[in-house]
Amino acid sequence: MMMQDALPSVKSFFRKAKFTDHAQDFVLRMIIAFMFHIGRMSASQGAVAIRTSVRHRAQVTRFLHGSGLANGSEEYQRLAAAVIDMESRRRGRWLFAVDKTCTSRQGQKTENTFSTGNRKRRPAKGRRYNKKKNPSKRCHGFVMGLLITPSGHRIPFHRCYYTEQYCRQKNLDHHTEAELAAMLIRSLPVPAGAEVVVLGDTAYDAASVRAACEERSFQWITPANPERVLAGDKPRPKLSSRISDLTARQFSPIRLTPTQGDYVAQRRVSACRIGPKVKTRTFYAHKERLAVHNVGEVQVVFSTKEKPKNGKPIERNKTKILMTNNLTWSTAEIVELYDLRWQIELFFKELKSTLGFHQYSFVDFAAVETWAECCLITYLYLEWYRAKQLSCRRLSKEAKRWWNSQRTHGLCHAVAQQAEAAELNRLADWSLTPTGLKKLKRLVRAARPLEYQIVM
Repeated sequence: MMMQDALPSVKSFFRKAKFTDHAQDFVLRMIIAFMFHIGRMSASQGAVAIRTSVRHRAQVTRFLHGSGLANGSEEYQRLAAAVIDMESRRRGRWLFAVDKTCTSRQGQKTENTFSTGNRKRRPAKGRRYNKKKNPSKRCHGFVMGLLITPSGHRIPFHRCYYTEQYCRQKNLDHHTEAELAAMLIRSLPVPAGAEVVVLGDTAYDAASVRAACEERSFQWITPANPERVLAGDKPRPKLSSRISDLTARQFSPIRLTPTQGDYVAQRRVSACRIGPKVKTRTFYAHKERLAVHNVGEVQVVFSTKEKPKNGKPIERNKTKILMTNNLTWSTAEIVELYDLRWQIELFFKELKSTLGFHQYSFVDFAAVETWAECCLITYLYLEWYRAKQLSCRRLSKEAKRWWNSQRTHGLCHAVAQQAEAAELNRLADWSLTPTGLKKLKRLVRAARPLEYQIVM
């Protein structure tokens, strides 16, 4: 982009956050770079994102190191609240999917990295690669929660995972992945009285997460840990042992079509998947109310994608066990709600493939935290802009249908078209007057790199 104020409605968006002028200048650069970068995303992309006001990449790096924007800063909370306010009067369920995403790092001096497993091949004599001294591959972890409103707007929240060694170096408190998720649940800024359903995978079948949900009166659905046992006297049988007692007649089919049901807006199916390409998935599920040790009385759903056959046992390794603290939901409702947990996986894919969330290279983890915050601000801006377009009463049915189906990639292109149109209109207006032509010449001259500008 040539002009920073050509980004549509960006002034209204930043007005909610109350950034300082210095912080707003660099955050805006990072937003433009995340949306419109060509090739690999980097601090250099942010430095040249606004062509008429180029910065050195070292300035961007210094801002990332010392801005203090991290882990849901006050500025970020104000921006998130602006999107939530648009939904404050809307009725319906709010979904909060929690999960962790990792970004691969390599280097012995990179801060706050950890290994996700030992994948090294066993050493053998004669292998030349054993003599190489390459740094081991490790990663950074980010626990994220994606709040999906009844209208389908997506609002991300996150906490950076700190290793025990990093906590000792920085004098910080260490928290597990489940404890970070519980912190996100406790601080979730939803309207009073909103019905919230927390969706997590097996890692969030933890007492800390359940306690946080109980404090906020939230409902939760998670897969049961394989080591879960039923309540009662010892020896307690495993929860999964119930599968061997089930028969094919106890399982009922549940068919889910992305364009049908109560959660079409939350799925936000892209336009290319609407029509003959829409696929209906069938699950076979059975529900029981059981008392689980250290959990209490819950509804348990045994679900499988393969149709059970009469006279044959149910395969334990192909059956997912879901638990929920809601004792009134039907089997179909539990399965359909948990199916929406996949939206956070799509969110991770969009962050990395479209915005370039994982394409950073910093040794100092403080810069990584600000990088992550800026990337999520970019995602939030796109969602806020989409919500603003859909709130327009003069929007035609075709336009509303188009905005309803747009995800991150399509929203980036939509914002780019609006910005290009604003710049071209302004350039055309300037070319009509002598004063405007002078402005245009200065603008074109400033758009060239500093080292190639002619000294006047």
